[in-house]
Amino acid sequence: MNHEHGLDLDLKRSGIAALIAAVAATALAAPSPGLGAELDRIALEADAQGAVLTLSLSAPVAQHVFRLHQPDRLVIDLPDTRRRAQLPQPPEGGVVAGLRSGVPGGHALRLVAELRAPVQPQVQRMAGPDGYQIRIALIAAPGAAPPAPLVPAATNTPVIAAAPVPKPARSVRAAHAPEGERDIVIAVDAGHGGDDPGATGEFGTQEKFVTLAIARALAARIDREPGLHAVLTRDGDYFVGLRDRMQRAQAADAKMFVSIHADAVRDRAVSGASVYILSERGASSEAAKMLAEHENAADLKGGIALGDLRPDVRSVVLDLAQNANIGQSVEAADRVLGALDRVGAVRKREVQQAAFVVLKSADIPSLLVETAYISNAGEERKLRTPAEQQRLAEAIFSGVDSYFRKFPPDGSRYARSHGEGADSGAELARSGF
Repeated sequence: MNHEHGLDLDLKRSGIAALIAAVAATALAAPSPGLGAELDRIALEADAQGAVLTLSLSAPVAQHVFRLHQPDRLVIDLPDTRRRAQLPQPPEGGVVAGLRSGVPGGHALRLVAELRAPVQPQVQRMAGPDGYQIRIALIAAPGAAPPAPLVPAATNTPVIAAAPVPKPARSVRAAHAPEGERDIVIAVDAGHGGDDPGATGEFGTQEKFVTLAIARALAARIDREPGLHAVLTRDGDYFVGLRDRMQRAQAADAKMFVSIHADAVRDRAVSGASVYILSERGASSEAAKMLAEHENAADLKGGIALGDLRPDVRSVVLDLAQNANIGQSVEAADRVLGALDRVGAVRKREVQQAAFVVLKSADIPSLLVETAYISNAGEERKLRTPAEQQRLAEAIFSGVDSYFRKFPPDGSRYARSHGEGADSGAELARSGF
């Protein structure tokens, strides 16, 4: 594998990020977050199933939202922000038990929502003529779904489970993860599902069952690693739209998206694994789509809303962000491909590029893994076995883990272990705030 481009990826990435920030800072129609913002109004609607918290501010803010456990809390950090609004009283019996605020360290305004149950936060940012809003939907996290039947070993006809109602991505916290340390979230996407079976092998094996089995094994392996945390875009035999898979990863604040597949081709002799990232053509078409949807003010990581930028600057910022994201995806995909090569045959020894829809997130490194060819009789037989599913999951995990050990996100436990210092979650735990 070629790792030369990875030696200075961190430097390139930080330089691109700085350039994006500089361009955005000069182009924002509203005042820059660095100049300070005021939190003018806090609205809370809540019941036992979920809540919507709406924050109205005088200027855009690059908010940071994360969860803490034991007890369950949602933390919202607003840099350079002063609170003028009163804290609302949560309704009786709702998922939100209480709200409090403070300024730990004298830097960012911190809001803490005490929760009666775990939630999945979904953040929406909106700019309007009267200011700027951050709307956070808190959806009560569903319980773990019962395992869906996988491809049975004793028959040539797979058993198809009844499709449950689609639900948000399941989030499973590692039992050993200590309170107050932020995990790196990885979205694991099992390809196909429900009335979309994917490819079918000679012996009747359906791709949707194989991908779910490998995705579950990969998510379980991720959750066993301190500092990593998995979400599944689907955890049963039901259909999830391609863009909905991306949105579920973004709602979980995932730092990487890994889609699992097992393809078929007409030539049944073809075998081996391949790893794909988004092509430049796919990135360009997605950029055009995002720019056309300026009414939705599509956001990039870090709180930069494209809708807040002048049209002549918007495309430049998006191009910079996508180029940086493709570079990160190449590095991650190269490491996963190298790990797969060490445990078995790979079909293509270079990372491939294609315009797959699920890879089109502009701000999450994304890769699609063709684990094997279900059209190859020998690979189909192996894909049906738990041992092979686990072997593939371990190899993919090895590549993903290698990437994050080299390039840990700021504030994560992996970054802290590399001497970056305590993150905001650890500060919160220590201060008892």
